[in-house]
Amino acid sequence: MPTSTQVDAVFTKQFQAEVHEAYQRQGSKLRPTVRSKTGVTGTSTFFPKVGKGTAAAKTRHGTVPVMNLEHAQVECVLQDYYAGDWIDRLDELKTNVDERDVVANAGAHALGRKSDELIIAALDTATREAIGTAPGTTDSSGLTKEKVLLAFEMMGAADVPDDGQRYAVVGWKQWSQLLEIEEFASSEYVGDDALPWKGTQAKRWLGALWLPHSGLTRSGALRYCYFYHRTAIGHAAAAEISTDITWHGDRAAHFVSNMMSQGAVLVDDFGVVRMRAAE
Repeated sequence: MPTSTQVDAVFTKQFQAEVHEAYQRQGSKLRPTVRSKTGVTGTSTFFPKVGKGTAAAKTRHGTVPVMNLEHAQVECVLQDYYAGDWIDRLDELKTNVDERDVVANAGAHALGRKSDELIIAALDTATREAIGTAPGTTDSSGLTKEKVLLAFEMMGAADVPDDGQRYAVVGWKQWSQLLEIEEFASSEYVGDDALPWKGTQAKRWLGALWLPHSGLTRSGALRYCYFYHRTAIGHAAAAEISTDITWHGDRAAHFVSNMMSQGAVLVDDFGVVRMRAAE
């Protein structure tokens, strides 16, 4: 028969695996949509930023012209984050998978939301906005087709690559407004396979993967939505999610501490367009 120490060791190992799995499965929605690096050492890291090159002709036997690319480094500062909870010693909580999953998922979701908060904060530092005087493009309008097309036009005018790595994140109110746009929701325009009604709330449109998110910044009556390229935002992790479990006899309970060290930063302002939508 296993000892109480062995039971605790198994519980700890299983719980750590479940928290990590839960975070990978559904903790963060935005991390896969941005440029990410892991295994960072120290309190900050740098993302390289390279400017546009210009091609030129050369004379016969002349030297090849140099592009004189602009090189810059964008610093991403990392912070430590924690999410803890108590688990009573009752055997039911250590042997009942459903109960353990509830606590594991709660910790993973809390840290996943923090990952998304960091990325959204980086998006909020962008300066380019799809706003105009034409009908449907002002702050008094929601997320209209005109506003979306203006953002699409701005991405193209800035030579942001149309390479399958463009994303658009909107609030749930704005997702409902998109569903009223025939070109977004009708199979006649996007094909049966790309309908937003099928299972997952994400779809491709205008060369970007669109997804709704509940945590986007709201300023007054405006919700900040974004059209962006994956390489425009940098996300870094010095420590992925880890779990520390300690026994407290005075409480007859384990304290579960989930922790991580992450940060996010705007790398290229030209790769992000904000769409302000009245809500």
